[in-house]
Amino acid sequence: MKWSVIFEPATLAMYADGVVTTLTLLLSSLAVGGVMAVACALALTSRVAPLRWLVGTYTYVIRGTPLLIQVYMIYYGIAQLEWVQARWDDVWPWTHFKEPFFCALLAFSLNTAAYTAEMLAGAIRDTHAGEIEAAQAMGMGRWQAMRRIVLPSALRRSLPAYSNEVVMMLHSTSLASAVPAMLDITAAASRIYSDYYLPFEAYLFAAAIYLLITFALVGMFRLTERRFLAHLAPRAH
Repeated sequence: MKWSVIFEPATLAMYADGVVTTLTLLLSSLAVGGVMAVACALALTSRVAPLRWLVGTYTYVIRGTPLLIQVYMIYYGIAQLEWVQARWDDVWPWTHFKEPFFCALLAFSLNTAAYTAEMLAGAIRDTHAGEIEAAQAMGMGRWQAMRRIVLPSALRRSLPAYSNEVVMMLHSTSLASAVPAMLDITAAASRIYSDYYLPFEAYLFAAAIYLLITFALVGMFRLTERRFLAHLAPRAH
């Protein structure tokens, strides 16, 4: 074992670049996917049947297919179509499809949006009837009650499940290494492996980085849950 190679400045700098790419991809996909998830959750719980069916089909397809296939379909599929490439330089939004980061971001955003939407829609459906009745008693309409009562309550109750989704998305960002020119943590380990033939050291060090980031994310969500879900904790006697 040659751990000295892993701790060389050039190697550590490569891993550092991978961490920046991984965190940027993770936070960006969570932000974009979060906005999409709220809109999709509202559609899934709406009274408009065609809208529910349309969004339900989207979440079913995304959750029923592997994320790696979705990455391939966007980067090696849509981005490589001659019709799209002919508009790379001057027609929005096709100008972004020549960027590997955008293709990975799109795939991850669509994926996390589908899972989070179903999660949030379930929390909306499980809202206690008393909360809705209290909102109606105060003269709130359907959308006003949704915006001020139901949705905030559902978001809080979804935190434990959403923390698992965030951790899963962190681990899923390793699939970005399948996109050329993307230097995430896994891609950095692969380069060390190919350059020095140190598979054990390279990937074990990458696993340690993922573990540290996971530990930080779990701790952050524990603090957030303690802050926003304190009213659901068992009372001390």
